[in-house]
Amino acid sequence: MKNIFEAKFLTDFTSTLANMYRLGWDERNGGNLSVMLEEEEVKEYLDINNVLRTIPMGFYAPSLVGKIFIVTGTGKYFKNAQGDPETNVGIFKVAKDGETAELLWGYKDGGKFTSELPAHLMSHIERLKVNPNNRVIMHTHPINILSMTFVHSLDEREFTRTLWRTITECMVVFPDGVGVLPWMICGTNEIGIATAEKMQKFRVVVWAHHGLYGAGNDLDEAFGLIETVEKAAEIYLKIKPFEIQSWITDPQLKEIAKRFDVTYPEGWVED
Repeated sequence: MKNIFEAKFLTDFTSTLANMYRLGWDERNGGNLSVMLEEEEVKEYLDINNVLRTIPMGFYAPSLVGKIFIVTGTGKYFKNAQGDPETNVGIFKVAKDGETAELLWGYKDGGKFTSELPAHLMSHIERLKVNPNNRVIMHTHPINILSMTFVHSLDEREFTRTLWRTITECMVVFPDGVGVLPWMICGTNEIGIATAEKMQKFRVVVWAHHGLYGAGNDLDEAFGLIETVEKAAEIYLKIKPFEIQSWITDPQLKEIAKRFDVTYPEGWVED
């Protein structure tokens, strides 16, 4: 077996966590991250039949049976993951019963996955229906997008349009728009169900007064998606106190969509 501490899927995972912490997106133990791994790549580093212990997932996910995930641990600080990944991160396989995690590596202090694992798995399931290549669900607390939920309407059409109109690349990066949920208690199956329902249409779902969920084919895509949404929110907050002289207009949004061959939700750009 190869040394798992040199596995690209592990080093990319922990470096992403470090960047999320560095940017101030994930204070303390806030936020969580999950990536679905390919069995063949994991088998180079771990015996996938050697189960260290089993952990109830709190959610029945029959469509994910046999799938392998790398997931942040509950109560773990992102800033510590690179220095001690085996304590702060875990790799598990979804057992045949569809509701048990078979731990293959990590959580060495006896811990377990994030309390929001059901929400992650629900979102993985829905995104895989839309995009079979989706592998990443990222939950984080970016300062500006979170702040925007206090001062902007939570109507997702208007919320999205505000973001689109700040930076030209927004229409290119998230033409499908941004889903928005009102404040809900986190760490529950209820917010997981609501988020997964939004994930049927959107790759970004904002949790009012909390943060957001983002999805992607890989870590860079999910990170870049959130990064773009967060920058647009920052610009909005900086210009909001002033009389705005110029926005990106609806005809210009249409030009962007045509130039980059992207499709936006019907009715979300004015005629």
